[in-house]
Amino acid sequence: MTRRSILEQDLRAVGILTVTAFIFILFGCEDVIQVDTPSEPPRLNVDALFRVDINEEFIPVEVKVTETDNFFGEIPVTSLESIIIIVTVTDSLGIQSSGTSTLAESAPGTGIYIPDPNFSTDQRIPTSAVEVDLRYDLIIRHKGRKYFAQTKYVPAVPIDTIVQGTGNLFSDDETEVVVTITDDAEQDNFYIFDFDFDEYLITEDEFYKGQEFQFSYFYDRKFESGKEIDISILGADESFYNYMDQLIEQTEGQQGPFQTPVATVRGNVFDITGLDNRDIFDNVERPQVFPLGYFAIVQEIKRTLVIE
Repeated sequence: MTRRSILEQDLRAVGILTVTAFIFILFGCEDVIQVDTPSEPPRLNVDALFRVDINEEFIPVEVKVTETDNFFGEIPVTSLESIIIIVTVTDSLGIQSSGTSTLAESAPGTGIYIPDPNFSTDQRIPTSAVEVDLRYDLIIRHKGRKYFAQTKYVPAVPIDTIVQGTGNLFSDDETEVVVTITDDAEQDNFYIFDFDFDEYLITEDEFYKGQEFQFSYFYDRKFESGKEIDISILGADESFYNYMDQLIEQTEGQQGPFQTPVATVRGNVFDITGLDNRDIFDNVERPQVFPLGYFAIVQEIKRTLVIE
């Protein structure tokens, strides 16, 4: 055997020993770290935002229900025992009358509920109903508990113009959109803008009441020429405005406010199990008993911007 071949064998042996020693050290020093994650009983999460196009025949009633899960777990859908919407109108004499829309799961296991297509009568709510001052009550039964939410329809104002700008805020890798609306001077208004891609912006008319209001929104990326972006304005009351304000703040930089329920943001859906007064439903003396989510019926006016 030549001196070269002996040396090569020695080097290979040293290499094997070195790698073996490295692997031993690597795995010998590995510690298992236990991460304590938030844990609490599952909560029902209700996504009941109805975006109304007044040019359509019916209100797009669709309620999505899930349950909260472990911190690193997926968000599981769930099934309800029942879900209805009670629509109540009060006439000039204070006399109330109401009708009921019964919802059913669109397909088993989806957790998505729509007006029951198999009911004996049409359970859809006509869009013409928004022209009347109606109250909408959402009542849900789930795993032996009863939940309640209440809302009224909120209109929006049209988007006057929406154009692509040329400015930037922090870097050159941005896309500016310039939006113009004219506020309704007859009341205090709150608006929510949906800029597509789970990006939202809220504003109120405190400083531009009854006036034209123009602002810029910046996407933190460039879009290819011809890309179509759907931008909407949603009507909102003060309660929904405040809810979205908190939700946007807590989900900033994540998947968007409607993708992951945030446990610290409570909406207008309440657990009324055991309560016999529908006018007292805000979890008095039961601060830890609450679901997540929101019930709102709002006008949506959508415009499409084509990137140049």
